[in-house]
Amino acid sequence: MKTYALPALMLAIALLTGCGNDKPTATPAEETTQDTTTQKAPKTIAISAIVEHPSLEDIRKGVIYGLGQHGYQEGQNLTVNFQSAQGNMATMGQISKQFAADTPDAIVAITTPTAQSLAAATQSIPLIYTAVSDPVAAKLIDNNNQALQANITGLSSQLPLEPQLDLFTQIKPDAKRIGFVYSPGEANSVAIKEQLAVELPKRGMTLVDVPANRSADVAAATRALDGRADLIYTSLDNGVASAMEAMVGVANELKIPVIASDEFSVRRGASAGLGVNDFDFGVTTAKLVAQALDGTKPTDIAPEVMNKLTLYVSPKHAQNQGVTISDELIKDAIDVDSVPRKE
Repeated sequence: MKTYALPALMLAIALLTGCGNDKPTATPAEETTQDTTTQKAPKTIAISAIVEHPSLEDIRKGVIYGLGQHGYQEGQNLTVNFQSAQGNMATMGQISKQFAADTPDAIVAITTPTAQSLAAATQSIPLIYTAVSDPVAAKLIDNNNQALQANITGLSSQLPLEPQLDLFTQIKPDAKRIGFVYSPGEANSVAIKEQLAVELPKRGMTLVDVPANRSADVAAATRALDGRADLIYTSLDNGVASAMEAMVGVANELKIPVIASDEFSVRRGASAGLGVNDFDFGVTTAKLVAQALDGTKPTDIAPEVMNKLTLYVSPKHAQNQGVTISDELIKDAIDVDSVPRKE
């Protein structure tokens, strides 16, 4: 995990990357330069995600948009096969086997469970993971940033934990008990839980973790924090993200603020969130996918980490959860109440 020389939240704010999921706009000259579809041979890619929710959808859109910038335009010289497992690991296994049998030119695996399933299904088709918070814990790469299979590379979202913890005290200064609803089957969530268990006591805080095996269990898991947590944190957990409205409904009732790690969780009810911009994450992933489509071996495409942070806040949602976001924090953040999401 990256070490910060400045106070954590100050550095996080310094890394703010801009509003929403604005797509880069090219000048006519740039568009001419980027229009290389006639020079690129037709390719087919397969994309899968364990579930569908707005954050992952924006990543997928970013991948498709970014591939267009590298000369692969969907509907022209690029065929895209997208499949969602709808939160079912058995379905994910079936999709993985089908992708392996179809032998596309490359596979994009969105989320940790998806990447793990696809890695087990093929060791030959280039596999580019994305939206994986801890690829080492997921057994996709080793501690030396080397893939554990020759066909794997990707982009991880290893968000530094220190700025997240700083944000807790900015939102609720007296918070001592941090609730964490997580999916035990998601290696990324388990890894974050273990990190929290180590880091929170250093700040005089304690972790109150509650597992939710299915998205349908998120509301009950959140209710189990009644009287036990001062604040709820959720980070890149797809099971929880799929049921964010359920978590928020209970949190509003209990007056416990929810802090997330992505834009869409804030738009869907969390008080605040500090994380990477999902669309930009997809665009950056596309760079790695394009290299594979161009013929570069995955072993020659180094796995990358994207950890530039954007702070999102919702004063309205915070009020619903019994806290007030300071004007100072709003000034350096994207206020989703006043800034609409750009399609």
